[in-house]
Amino acid sequence: MATACIPQVTFEFHGLRQPVVARFDQPHASSDGGALVLKALDDQLGVTERLARSLRDSRQPGKINHERLELVRQRVYGLACGYADCHDAARLAQDPVHKLLLGRDPLTGLDLASQATLSRFENAVGRQELYLAAVGLADLVIEQHRARLRGRARRITIDLDPTDDPTHGQQEFSFFNGHYDSWGYLPVVATLTFNAEPTQYAVAALLRPGNSPAKAGAISLLRRLLARLRVAFPRARLRIRLDGGFASPEVFAFLEAAGVEYVVAMASNGRLVKRSRRLMGRARVLSKASGQTEHLYGETRYAARKWPHKRRVIIKAEVVRHPGRDPKNNPRFVVTNLADAPERVYAIYCGQGDMENRLKELHHALALDRTSGHRFLANQFRVLLSFAAYILFQTLQAHAQGTACADAQVSTLRERLLKLAAWVERSVRRIVLHLPAQGGWLPTWRQIALRIAAAPA
Repeated sequence: MATACIPQVTFEFHGLRQPVVARFDQPHASSDGGALVLKALDDQLGVTERLARSLRDSRQPGKINHERLELVRQRVYGLACGYADCHDAARLAQDPVHKLLLGRDPLTGLDLASQATLSRFENAVGRQELYLAAVGLADLVIEQHRARLRGRARRITIDLDPTDDPTHGQQEFSFFNGHYDSWGYLPVVATLTFNAEPTQYAVAALLRPGNSPAKAGAISLLRRLLARLRVAFPRARLRIRLDGGFASPEVFAFLEAAGVEYVVAMASNGRLVKRSRRLMGRARVLSKASGQTEHLYGETRYAARKWPHKRRVIIKAEVVRHPGRDPKNNPRFVVTNLADAPERVYAIYCGQGDMENRLKELHHALALDRTSGHRFLANQFRVLLSFAAYILFQTLQAHAQGTACADAQVSTLRERLLKLAAWVERSVRRIVLHLPAQGGWLPTWRQIALRIAAAPA
C-alpha cells in the first residue's frame, strides 16, 4: 500500500508472475509537456500580454512575487490544460512545465501562485479594465485575421448567440431565467466568419445578468465590432446573423442605419402563421404523398406593430414526420434585407447553427461557465480568461489543418497534443523536455510544432 513514506502502489495481475509497482519517484516531470505549442502560439500572437496590458496593478512593488502577466498566463494556460479553478494552483505549484510556460526556471524557479493569490487577482479587476481587456482581445483577433487575409476579405459574417450559465451560489446578478428554467447568467458570444470559410472565430464574450433579454448589450457590441472591421477590411461586405431573441425594433433600426446585410430569425405569431397557411398546405400535400418530412420556402412583406415600415420575411413551411407520430407543422420565419431566393436566404441563416459547437467548446472544454465567484466583475474576468484560451486553441486548430488532428475539437486537441508526459532536464546551454518515444499522436505534435516555428533538430 502507498503511504506518506512509501509513494508507490503494487498490483498483482493474472498472467504476470512479477508484481507491478507504480512508484511516484520521478522528479521534474509533468503531464502537460505538449503545452509548449500553446506557449509558442502565445508568443507569436501576444494574447496573454494583450490581456495583462489592460489590467492595473495596485499592489506594492516591493511585495510582489508574481507579476501581473505571470498571473494571467497561469490562469490562461491552466484553463487550456484542463485546470478550471484557482484551487488547481496547489496541484500545479511545482510543475516544471507550467513554470516553464511562465518563463521561470523549471527546476529551481519560484513556485506558481497560490489559490489565494489568484482569487485576489481575479477580484481586483475593475469595470474599466474589463472593458479595455475585452476590446483588446477583439482587436487582436481582428488584427490576426487581417494579417492572415491581407485585408482582402470579401464578406465578413458576425454571429451573436446567447447561452445559459447556471449558478449554484450567491453570485451577484444571478437571476432566474424562465427560458432555461434555472438560476444563472446569460453570456453572449460573438464570432466572425470570413468569406466562405467553415470556421467561426470567437471575437467577444460578454457576461450578462441571468434575467437579461437576448438583445441586451447587442447593439453596443455590434457597433464596436463594425467600426473596427471597417477599418481593418474597408472593402468587405458585413453581414449579421442573429437568432429570434434579437428580433426587436431597436436592433432592426440599428442594422439598417449601419448599412449591413442582416438575417434575423423571428418568433412565430398569428399574423405570420396566417400568411404561411397556403405554403403550409402545399407542404402537407407533399409530405402526405412522400411519407417524409417536407419543406417549402416562400416570402412575404410584413410589418410588426412597432416597425416603421414593412420588411422582407422568409417563410419556411415544414411538415415534420416521425414514425408512429402524427405529422407536425413547423413554420419558421427569418427577417432579411438580402435579395437572394428564399431557400438561399434560409440556408444562409442556418449557418448560424454552428455557433452551438463554439459554445460547447467554451463550456465543456474551457470552463466558460465556471463563474463561481461572488462578484459579477470577477466572473466576467473569468469569462475573458476562457475566451483568451479559446483564441489560442482556434489558432492551434488552424495549424492542425492537413494533419491527423484537422477536425479535432478543443478537448480532443488537449488530450492528443497537450497531455504528454515529460521529464524536464536543464543544462547551462538549454532546457530539454524528454517526451515519450512512442505514441499515436507524437508525429502530429511534431508536425504542428514545426509549423508554429519550432526549429527542427
